Amino acid sequence: MAWFHCHFYSEVLGLSTSMYVLLPQRFGLPIGSELRSNPVKHPVLYLLHGLSDDHTAWMRYSLIERYAAEIGLAVVMPAVNRSYYTDMLHGGKYWTYISEELPQLARSFFPLSAEREQNFVAGLSMGGYGALKLAICCPDRFAAGASMSGALDLEDGYRQGIADFPLIFGRAEMIQGSKHDLFANAARLVETNGLKPLLYACCGTEDTMYGQTIRFRDHCKGLGLPLTYSEGPGAHNWEYWNQSIQEVLSWLPLHNQLGTTDSSFGEV
Repeated sequence: MAWFHCHFYSEVLGLSTSMYVLLPQRFGLPIGSELRSNPVKHPVLYLLHGLSDDHTAWMRYSLIERYAAEIGLAVVMPAVNRSYYTDMLHGGKYWTYISEELPQLARSFFPLSAEREQNFVAGLSMGGYGALKLAICCPDRFAAGASMSGALDLEDGYRQGIADFPLIFGRAEMIQGSKHDLFANAARLVETNGLKPLLYACCGTEDTMYGQTIRFRDHCKGLGLPLTYSEGPGAHNWEYWNQSIQEVLSWLPLHNQLGTTDSSFGEV
């Protein structure tokens, strides 16, 4: 795999920001051979960080590079600070950034597929909320979305007293049924009777987010949405997320459409 640390300017945010990008590397080509005659557009996973992390977390604390190399998958890991992937009431327009500007910029910088069937999103904790929101609200652009230990119930976040929430979303009573409410967004997706992304949710049984994940699982089941659920022993930590990202990658509907993979790491 090739690993890029990309610094660039976001017009939506009005500031310079960063992302890590992993790209599959092709081997066995003669030196000096022409690649432009056979351009490869890689399937891509947008991999989102949690509230207290940044775009470096997945590379620092998990083996995502090795796991993605085995299946020839590009991975984009953006930085969004503590925004909850939302156009903040008092702050940056991070939903517009993550849902519109970032994919366009990433495709302009790197050979990433724009096809819905080759675009996926996943995340942990705050990023689990962002991932499912992207998949549910942009089903024409993402074929699948996965949450690991997701902070899926914003009303629960208010009850826990997360100080950022009033700055991001406004008053607690404004959440239910709003564009920020993942449960309401799932219901609206069903009402549209259009494209439905595949959804995945997992959580450790010792995690404080376990109850939220169960509630969202049951909500999707009641709506008839295609959600795959997994649970097992685990807490809100990287030991659990390093394991769960492997399960997410195995679940992704890649359909044997990948290019040449990077085998330089050998077996995991």
